[in-house]
Amino acid sequence: MLRRRTSGSPSNHFRSPVRRSGGNAPTPAPVPEAGGPAGAGSEAPVVPRPMPAQGRAKGRMATPERRRTERPAAEADHPLARVAEDERLFTHEQGTREAFDRIEPVLRRIAGMREDADFQQRAQAEAEAGLGFRLPEGLLKDAWIRSLDVPALYAHALFETYRRWAEAFFTEGPLAATEEEQAQFEEWLQECGYHALDLSPCSDGRLAHVIRYVLRLPVETVRRKSFAGALFDIENGLQRWIRTELGRYRHNEPTGPEAGTRYLKVAVYHFSSRDPAGQGCAAHGSDTDQAMRAAIERLRDLRATIDNSFCCGEAVELLLVGLDTDTDAVRIHPPAADGLPRPEVRVDAASLFDETRGLSEEGARERVRDRVAAAEPAAPAGLQRLVAGLLENNLAQIAYVRRYHAGCYADIGHQERFVAVGRGFEEVQLRNLTYFAYLNTVEEGAPDLDVGVKIFSGLNVQRGLPVPVVVRFDYDGQVPGARERAVEQCRRVEAALRQRYADRVAAGELHTLTAVRELGGATIEVLGSSVEPETAGEAH
Repeated sequence: MLRRRTSGSPSNHFRSPVRRSGGNAPTPAPVPEAGGPAGAGSEAPVVPRPMPAQGRAKGRMATPERRRTERPAAEADHPLARVAEDERLFTHEQGTREAFDRIEPVLRRIAGMREDADFQQRAQAEAEAGLGFRLPEGLLKDAWIRSLDVPALYAHALFETYRRWAEAFFTEGPLAATEEEQAQFEEWLQECGYHALDLSPCSDGRLAHVIRYVLRLPVETVRRKSFAGALFDIENGLQRWIRTELGRYRHNEPTGPEAGTRYLKVAVYHFSSRDPAGQGCAAHGSDTDQAMRAAIERLRDLRATIDNSFCCGEAVELLLVGLDTDTDAVRIHPPAADGLPRPEVRVDAASLFDETRGLSEEGARERVRDRVAAAEPAAPAGLQRLVAGLLENNLAQIAYVRRYHAGCYADIGHQERFVAVGRGFEEVQLRNLTYFAYLNTVEEGAPDLDVGVKIFSGLNVQRGLPVPVVVRFDYDGQVPGARERAVEQCRRVEAALRQRYADRVAAGELHTLTAVRELGGATIEVLGSSVEPETAGEAH
């Protein structure tokens, strides 16, 4: 619904879900690690230390001490940095990464025990100490006769780590915005002239954090659906627009038709500043110019489809965003007078960051607004305000990367942990964790799937590890029969996927987990996996 305006300047209506507090707080000292760096086979398992009482919740997946790669505060700081929010985001990022990082060292130690007489007992003790859960007995009991099926153990460990992590996300809300913060964002968005913000980034896992981290937006109110090369499906985009407009005309949600607001569609392409020819968008052969132009063409086609179908004229507005996946700096292409973004017209957050570092907070904001207005004077005032807000938020993220990752991520290439197939996965708001393949059928999502499997062939298969695929479909529990249909669709897609990659399945190079989740529910319901097919249908 349209929110009542509150007093205050317009700039005060746009803040991250976690507000900046405490000014330029000093950089905290690094925390000593327990167990040494992940990845060394001879290390003792990392034993998580208990969190303070106020940071724990029932069922929380244990989080080890965080590792930090920090620059001094003076180098990473910026007048628009958000120290308190950064601490919260880093806690989630590093805790998640270390949970997945523990899998390989633990399995390496277990593989070294398989000749021992008490192998099963020792292996389970190692798994419980290092991972927090037991492994399937069937994969351990005959290891002294047959070779240990490490790929299957890896798939099980990854799937169970994902399940526990997703459960913690939905029950504890580590990145959640409060209702008040969501309302403030919606109000700001409407003041800019928009009732919906719909992002389509590339399905590359290095863009999975674009909403909550890169642009510092609330995940509860911003739509995201990823496609290879940011080439979103036109028909799907049309249906999303129709559903939104129907809600406006029938229920005045999020605004009524008299409000004069518009639907904003954003495509997010990506590039690599450190290795532009090798670590750009795989769907476009690391050709950044091609990625930009293809995204603009897809945006134009969506607008034409809506106009041709409904004669709505200015019903949808278009925006193009580029993301440097090495540094998280964005460049935003505001639309020209004809409503289309131009590749050569853009505002670069990276240069703005250095340009505004010595200014006051308000001085930095004013400089950002000036640069946006100068880039495309023909852009509507509301859009200029929105672009300036996104750039301000991204400057905070650049400061975050400089503080915790020395200005550039160590993993500039692909390092995803699993492929996410189906509908849902709003819990995945972290860089390089998941490759997305949003689809209803394997046939329609084949291009995205093939890219994902190719990526994991290099990441995992070449090292003897499988491609882990999580097939999940979320459903609306208020719709009769929705769960049953989601379960059926999940199993149908899994079967089609295993048929498409039958050679990999037969070789043990691809494993699947199937799950469903009720929208708004506390956790996911695991149906089964290729490692333990006999558990299919049981909820966790």
